Amino acid sequence: MNTQLFLLINDFARGTPWLHAVVAGYAAYGLVMFAALMVAGWWSARGQASVAKMAAAIWTPLGMLAALGVNQPVADLVGEARPYTAIPGVLVLAHRSTDPAFPSDHAVMAGAVTAGLFLVHRRLGLIAAVAAVVMAFSRVYIAAHYPGDVLAGLVLGAVVSLAGYLLVRRPLEWLLRLGERSPLRPLLTAEPRTAPR
Repeated sequence: MNTQLFLLINDFARGTPWLHAVVAGYAAYGLVMFAALMVAGWWSARGQASVAKMAAAIWTPLGMLAALGVNQPVADLVGEARPYTAIPGVLVLAHRSTDPAFPSDHAVMAGAVTAGLFLVHRRLGLIAAVAAVVMAFSRVYIAAHYPGDVLAGLVLGAVVSLAGYLLVRRPLEWLLRLGERSPLRPLLTAEPRTAPR
């Protein structure tokens, strides 16, 4: 089923040469969009003047790195070959790599960022979710991954990000409250400092 769906998408890629540059570009550099969304998440949390929202915004990039750190040994343990090395004659738009395919690093990062941004602002989370699905599709389109690789990556990234947030939320909120009483306050909240009585 996984291979059949990959071949269907690969056939679609063969029939859409006008999409190659756009999809391959997004597959390679689309993570820049997630970086921009994380900045937007920080800005949104700052404007909401909520310690909980800012904790989620600060955690989002950290959760992404944590998810990527979890993914590396998993991928090495599974050791799945890339589709273009396992299936002869497929259209390959990806830069060839010897890294294992399952789970997809790009999908892990996209899933982690999406989960984190949902904690910050629902609309940003929805935008990130659409961007993550497009990223997952693009990685299969260029023949870098099977559909199962990207699906597993999205789920793993989201689970690690959310589980990590549950573990670090309290200490992170405590640190942010300290930060709001320091010169860092303008970076953490748009709420003006109240004068002491």
